[in-house]
Amino acid sequence: MRQQQLIPSSPLAVCSDNIVPSKHVRDLGIYIDMKTHVSRTMSSCFATLRQIKSIRRFVSQPVLLSLVSSLVLSRLDYGSTVLFGISRQLLDRLHSVLNAAPRLIYSRCKYDRVTPLLKELHWLQVPERIKFQLAVLVFKCRNKTAPGRRFAVGRR
Repeated sequence: MRQQQLIPSSPLAVCSDNIVPSKHVRDLGIYIDMKTHVSRTMSSCFATLRQIKSIRRFVSQPVLLSLVSSLVLSRLDYGSTVLFGISRQLLDRLHSVLNAAPRLIYSRCKYDRVTPLLKELHWLQVPERIKFQLAVLVFKCRNKTAPGRRFAVGRR
């Protein structure tokens, strides 16, 4: 954090363009600062859950489950391998998204227990989801089924 204060905040002139320094950098949709990544992921997941909640009355439960899985869980899982080893506080924040999803699907209130719902859906807790994604990646690498290096340096 101390190094971040050394970055100038005024725009940098390059040719005829002004480049404004950014405090939040991301690569392939993953913020380099894990606190920012967790906050932005939570924000987008909760926004999606609110949108799904607005149509909950008009769709069946299987459709609701499909929407939550494809729009929320995929966002929660995207790039989750970089989250391995983050603080318990950040994991708990991500877990709040995971807890809200089954409550929406089963129309439960905020204070109902969510563990039985997660078990019924066969969903892993956030730390286990991260470990599972990491294990799948290692398995694919060891068995040479991981995506290839298409843009390797010096390769034609």
